Amino acid sequence: MSAKSPEKHVPLAERMRPKNLDHFYGQEHLIGKGKILTQLIEADHLVSIIFWGPPGSGKTTLGYILAEHFDFPCLFFSAVLSSIKEVKEVMAKAESHKKLYKQPTVIFIDEIHRFNKAQQGAFLPYVEKGDIILFGSTTENPSFEVIAPLLSRMKVLVLNPLSEDVLACIIREALADEEEGLGSLHLILEEQAQKMIIDYANGDARRALNTLEISANLTKKASIAPEHVKEALQKRILLYDKKGEEHFNLISALHKSLRNSDVDASLYWLARMIAAGEDPLYIARRLVRFASEDIGLADPQALSIALSAKEAYDFIGSPEGELALAEAVIYMASGPKSNRAYVAFSKAMKDVEKSPFEPVPLHLRNPVTRLMKDLEYGKEYAYAHDFAHSTTDMETFPERFKDRRYYEPGKLGLEREIKKRIEWWKSIKERVKKEKSEKKSD
Repeated sequence: MSAKSPEKHVPLAERMRPKNLDHFYGQEHLIGKGKILTQLIEADHLVSIIFWGPPGSGKTTLGYILAEHFDFPCLFFSAVLSSIKEVKEVMAKAESHKKLYKQPTVIFIDEIHRFNKAQQGAFLPYVEKGDIILFGSTTENPSFEVIAPLLSRMKVLVLNPLSEDVLACIIREALADEEEGLGSLHLILEEQAQKMIIDYANGDARRALNTLEISANLTKKASIAPEHVKEALQKRILLYDKKGEEHFNLISALHKSLRNSDVDASLYWLARMIAAGEDPLYIARRLVRFASEDIGLADPQALSIALSAKEAYDFIGSPEGELALAEAVIYMASGPKSNRAYVAFSKAMKDVEKSPFEPVPLHLRNPVTRLMKDLEYGKEYAYAHDFAHSTTDMETFPERFKDRRYYEPGKLGLEREIKKRIEWWKSIKERVKKEKSEKKSD
């Protein structure tokens, strides 16, 4: 049997979780004199909160610290594992507790964005009545992932990735703490090894502490060297600084390989970025941009595939979700390319930026009120569906731009068909205009 106490089998990141704000590092915009969390504590007033931020930034920890300070009963839910039945049972208990003790229950929902609308809606009446104080943690934008009625009754606090200085402070404390940390081992962390841990952590305290703990278990000496960190990560640490040049070099290499229709090189640069610890969701965002900028309407399906890859990765995570990114890369590298939509929109934006805003022509304005109608809003507007071929020769540009052409379709993929469509519409409009002119001359 191991001589280690059972508590030591609890991961270091969990053992080092701060119990109060004095030992919580980072998020200075939320903590400190005059900041919102400090004000809530000083006012002895707790509200329902959504903690929105990246992994390892302190969302759960802050929720526990607040609940502990106010001495409210606290129940923890995982949105991945909990059912609507469990939610309703807990809500009933919270309601009873409030009646008996005049005290709300803090309900902490980890990954609240994974609850569906019905599950989120089950909390609403209890939040309104004050039976519960709801804490939710999420890595996703709550504007899109949390139902509006619930969101309007909660305060959203945005947490940032932890800085390198904050991570260094957390690591130092873990090395020094003899009760919960690694202090009893009296280890020295070499500077380069610490840098590797911090680079790999990417603002995530949990990831930093997990790597530190494994590295400490691997060393047979009084120090943790870079080779121990490499072994802990079980992967090659590639030259990669997410704030420096190499970050941009690699994403540039991926983007340009895709643009040049080189499937294999694109896969290589994708693998390089993932192996180096890049956030796969950052890669997914870049693929979405590439689909719009470099494939465009030559193959509109590319945008759907990029978004599906992002959703797939978000749903199952690493490493399985990385395959969805690889599929998107193969599809985009092998597909037709066109930047015509990008160029067209850029031209339109330049016109808007360099010229005064032109008034909307009266015939395109909607006459919502009698006054607007009297001012000839909507006069001579031609409703396209009332005409043959569902179009008219009505001018829809401001006067100064009426002859402007932004979009010129390319010859690859769907753009060949789009070019035919545009030319067809143009011929119809010209025919209508000619017929009008002939009627007037008669």
